[in-house]
Amino acid sequence: MKILSLLFLTLFLGKGCEGDKKQDIETAVIEYVANTRGFYQKITIEKQMVSISNDRSGKEKIEPTKISDADWKILIDLFQDLNLDEIKDLKSPTEKRLYDGAAIANIKITYKGITYESPSFDHGFPPYEIKKLVNKINSFAKQKDEN
Repeated sequence: MKILSLLFLTLFLGKGCEGDKKQDIETAVIEYVANTRGFYQKITIEKQMVSISNDRSGKEKIEPTKISDADWKILIDLFQDLNLDEIKDLKSPTEKRLYDGAAIANIKITYKGITYESPSFDHGFPPYEIKKLVNKINSFAKQKDEN
């Protein structure tokens, strides 16, 4: 009976731990795109590397840049706090993109073979639920512009 109880507890506790695993950004690809008639920016984050393109045609040769360990730690925390299933239902807090007051932006996350994509929102004014992540992603483009 003790062996049966021990086996049951081992199986039960083992299953419980699986549900507690956090999302691993190492296996994710995050793409942020903002564009309008005269502006295009695509920021891709994958495996502690960031690629930034301003070429809508995709012909530009992009040199990925390593994300610093400090910035990567922040991204890990922000990614783990995301509810990926809710991304498709996010609401934009502003509508400037509807009258060319802001570029149209969206974020697409591919994680474990599933793509999660947000509805369009105003570049610079992301939905509250992804605001910290989007601002962090955009900070890499700002750093590139400063260099």
